Amino acid sequence: MASGTTAPPPPASLPRIVAASLIGTTIEWYDFFLYGSAAALVFNKLFFPGSDPLVGTLLSFLTYAVGFAARPLGALVFGHYGDRLGRKRLLVLSLVLMGGATFAIGLLPTHATVGSAAPVLLTALRLVQGFALGGEWGGAVLLVSEHGDARRRGFWASWPQTGAPAGQLLATGVLSLLTAVLSDDAFGTWGWRVPFLLSGVLVLVGLWIRLSVDESPVFKEALARAESRKADETETLPLVAVLRHHWRDVLVAMGARMAENIGYYVITAFILVYATTSAGVSKQTALNAVLIGSAVHFAVIPAWGALSDRVGRRPVYLFGAAGIGLWMFPFFRLVDTGSFGRLVLAVTVGLVFHGAMYAPQAAFFAEMFATRMRYSGASIGAQFASVAAGAPAPLIATALLSGYGTATPIALYVIAAAVLTLIAVGVSRETRHRDLARVEGGEGEPLAAPAPTAAETRTL
Repeated sequence: MASGTTAPPPPASLPRIVAASLIGTTIEWYDFFLYGSAAALVFNKLFFPGSDPLVGTLLSFLTYAVGFAARPLGALVFGHYGDRLGRKRLLVLSLVLMGGATFAIGLLPTHATVGSAAPVLLTALRLVQGFALGGEWGGAVLLVSEHGDARRRGFWASWPQTGAPAGQLLATGVLSLLTAVLSDDAFGTWGWRVPFLLSGVLVLVGLWIRLSVDESPVFKEALARAESRKADETETLPLVAVLRHHWRDVLVAMGARMAENIGYYVITAFILVYATTSAGVSKQTALNAVLIGSAVHFAVIPAWGALSDRVGRRPVYLFGAAGIGLWMFPFFRLVDTGSFGRLVLAVTVGLVFHGAMYAPQAAFFAEMFATRMRYSGASIGAQFASVAAGAPAPLIATALLSGYGTATPIALYVIAAAVLTLIAVGVSRETRHRDLARVEGGEGEPLAAPAPTAAETRTL
């Protein structure tokens, strides 16, 4: 198999690289999800008071969506310099930016103290969060994908993806603990600040680990080839090359993100609003349900990644997209019962289907692009989709609930996203046998590696 030309790193180094990507990604997703949970629970009162509770939640989710708006800019900037300077440097910068913004949110004065300046400052820091996260994802999954064993790339690359449920687990767990031990007044006065300030400690740990790993050998090889032919003066900018020669792959990546992104934020962020306002469930109960679902989500992602190494990225991804679309009506029916057990079942099954999309996504997107434009291509495809998918998802779901008073249009909204994803992934090529070491291939070539031999197929 062509991918066999890339020698895997020594066995001891790959787990360390995976750990560096996973821990850093967990911290960044902790920061990002913490904001989403706080937006659903307290920010409407602290930063947008004086309005109807549901309207306040809408305004709160609007600042939540602003973070997504900054993610494409982060993808462009980090992707460009990540393809020029390397993955590691940009990952360190993204972690510092995200952690600093989150820590600063914990120090913000509220509307009661400084008036309208409070939501303005909150929005500005949310923009920094989004910018940092826009550059984080592509670098983290590429660092592992380009180091890892090609035959198990889906498995190893899925580990940075577990940073999302791990971050959700950590953020929800801290909030759940605080709401359990503090009164509503104490939590609203000062308790909500604690998890944001905790980010400062987590970032120091993440930096210590992330600084200890080496740059991707695949990127080093590609950079050396470019320098040997003195291409730095004449080669096309990574962003330009991606949009000129890989625009179809970018569109496939964006379409693939629709069901994955929208479904995830409806299940984990909007559910905190729906369960507490329409199903009569307490904040603590809703948080605990998401907590349990996130733990299962974390466990199944590597399993889905390993399966994608055996059967391909597309079959696993398509199964997840179809599953999450079919699950939406049962999902809301279970939540409407107000039963904790059924709420846990609704969230957990939804996240299992989501994991079937999210796990192979890292390898799938990495395998679409040549090395010298991979950071740009994967980041642009993933983060531009977030503006249309994850950014407005809680906002649209809340508006639909406010306008119709029922979950039916919300379920149809997620189903429509699932259909888009099924189409995008359905028309794409299978990528699991592609060679990440190929530098040439940005000029319209499909980047397909030769078919594996029978012996190689058995090892898969």
